[in-house]
Amino acid sequence: MSNPPKAVVLLSGGMDSAVTLAMARAHGFDAYALSVAYGQRHTSELAAASVLARTLGAVEHKTVTVDLRSIGGSALTADIDVPEHGGAGIPITYVPARNTIMLSVALGWAEVLGANDLFCGVNAVDYSGYPDCRPAFIEAFERLANLATKAGVEGGQLRVHAPLIELSKADIVRRGIELGVDFAATVSCYRADTEGRACGHCDACRLRAAGFDAACVSDPTRYSA
Repeated sequence: MSNPPKAVVLLSGGMDSAVTLAMARAHGFDAYALSVAYGQRHTSELAAASVLARTLGAVEHKTVTVDLRSIGGSALTADIDVPEHGGAGIPITYVPARNTIMLSVALGWAEVLGANDLFCGVNAVDYSGYPDCRPAFIEAFERLANLATKAGVEGGQLRVHAPLIELSKADIVRRGIELGVDFAATVSCYRADTEGRACGHCDACRLRAAGFDAACVSDPTRYSA
């Protein structure tokens, strides 16, 4: 009997990445969870990721530090107020090149592990307009992965999975419930406090709450007020 295939799963600690990890496990992968401490202000999500990796059955959980705060440019990494509404265009909560960097780190670990599959929880339906959450980005990164790696050059087929990319937040909630995800353990808020309690007002909070409401599921989010 052959061993299950390995996959590296990006795990932020939020609801989308938790469901993505659960889906990777449901598809029979041995999941290696990767979190990135990139200088985000809401570091309680990293503590949540540690809990989720354990409860959702990751083989290993690794946190890699990449200092994006040193370049700033985002309300999540610089001393810029997080707005309650994203506004027109790409919002200030967009972190320059974040998903490209995270997937690149995941790709490196995948090569070391001998894994051909990467999973990330990007979503192009109920999202905040980020350019690195679109199907075109995932397709382009997969092409890059197969061009720029030893594994790809030697004939390995690297795949980037984004299983939530066409799901609404309500669909994500329903899928997570089916897979036993404890959404109370997830942290999505851009302004979460040190205990992981949500502000209830930022874009991430509003999208999350709307998802539970549309799915007719009680919202288990812990709010600060």
